[in-house]
Amino acid sequence: MKYSPVILVLLLCGIFAMSFAQETETEIPSSLRNNQYYTESLKQANLARLAYMEGDYDASIRYSEEAIRYASLSDEYVLYRLRMFETDKAILAAANRLTYAISINAAFRFPDEFSAAQAAYAEARNFRAAERWDDAIDAANRVLAILAVLDNEIDRRTGPFPAQYTVRIWESYRDCLWNIAGQSWVYNDPNKWEILFNANKSKMPRSDNPDLIYPGMILDIPSIKGETRQGMWNANTMYPSLN
Repeated sequence: MKYSPVILVLLLCGIFAMSFAQETETEIPSSLRNNQYYTESLKQANLARLAYMEGDYDASIRYSEEAIRYASLSDEYVLYRLRMFETDKAILAAANRLTYAISINAAFRFPDEFSAAQAAYAEARNFRAAERWDDAIDAANRVLAILAVLDNEIDRRTGPFPAQYTVRIWESYRDCLWNIAGQSWVYNDPNKWEILFNANKSKMPRSDNPDLIYPGMILDIPSIKGETRQGMWNANTMYPSLN
């Protein structure tokens, strides 16, 4: 069958306006598919059909052209939002990886890699603000690649672990040399309390009484298995267990 130019325009309009949403329906959230441009394209297509039925072919063509224009805007909008979502997902993964790196003190164990990962993350955020989606995703993925060293090389036994601990009040935390030595990130064995006692005799209120410690004392925690110890214990940091 041979169609008139008007009918061809109407058919093309209907196909153009509907095809993107139909073909990608399982991939795109309805909130994106049913955007204001897509809704307007359907409205214009309907007006084009009504005008054609009423014999106003010039108006029908104008409405058809507008329907096609809005359908194109809808496609552009959907693609824009999808790229934004993809970028935000990549940046979130990078942020979570950095948070994990901080929690295990990677800045001490792998300072160069940690610094490079922080720089890549900052780049990702800057590229995202500039709507340079591909560059932002690449930078975020570099964070993951750089911090892969955490999985490949960190030895859960060698730390780093805290090198010092501030004694807290007995009533709330039951701090004594026995309990402190039993902490997983200290020696994971309360029987090793004497190691703490001998290392801190000069700080004890009575050098002959290991039971007498007071809140605020800073205890040194010597390494006993070759594990790396650095810095003060932080209650907000997750430390590995000494095996």
